[in-house]
Amino acid sequence: MESFITWLLGALALPGIGLPAIFLVSFLSATLLPLGSEPALFGYVALNPHMFWPAIVVASIGNTAGGMLDWWMGFAARRGFVRLKARRRAHARAAALAGGGTVTVVGEGGRGKRADLADRADGKAPMNERYHRWMRRFGPPLLLLSWLPVVGDPFCTLAGWLRLSWRACLFYIAVGKTLRYIAITYLMLRVPESFWEGIFAPFKHLLIG
Repeated sequence: MESFITWLLGALALPGIGLPAIFLVSFLSATLLPLGSEPALFGYVALNPHMFWPAIVVASIGNTAGGMLDWWMGFAARRGFVRLKARRRAHARAAALAGGGTVTVVGEGGRGKRADLADRADGKAPMNERYHRWMRRFGPPLLLLSWLPVVGDPFCTLAGWLRLSWRACLFYIAVGKTLRYIAITYLMLRVPESFWEGIFAPFKHLLIG
């Protein structure tokens, strides 16, 4: 197993991988970047079985920090959006007053209804609206699924956009990601070496060169 893991780490361009690298890879994989931290964590633990729990903790902290960065991005985007709308309304009001006209402010409710009808023109609800419904219905506990590919990162960003409690979001993100790392790493370590060699053998010459 050790020879195969050494090759795998070399193929991943992480021959000298350590806990700092585990943290960095886990952090980046939790953002909107298309990275995966499981192979690096698996390789490190396979070569250092006694470091199973320290590696899990470091990877979980890094991945959780990345998830909270997504939350902050959503929160900051919402603040910027609100400020932009307020600025546009102020400009419209000033222009109307300067022209001697009247100001008609359309409430968010009316705007929302028109947008809602436009979104449903094809009979299908947009995906982002579906995310909104899920997040508003289940709240922060939905972030237990923040580790899922494709939808996990948008969930974290949407939680920030909806201004859900960062403490609750932090808790559920950390629990979900930690349990994921424990389960996946444990299961991968139980798989025979021959299985991994069979999977990566066709790509060995491409990765190493």
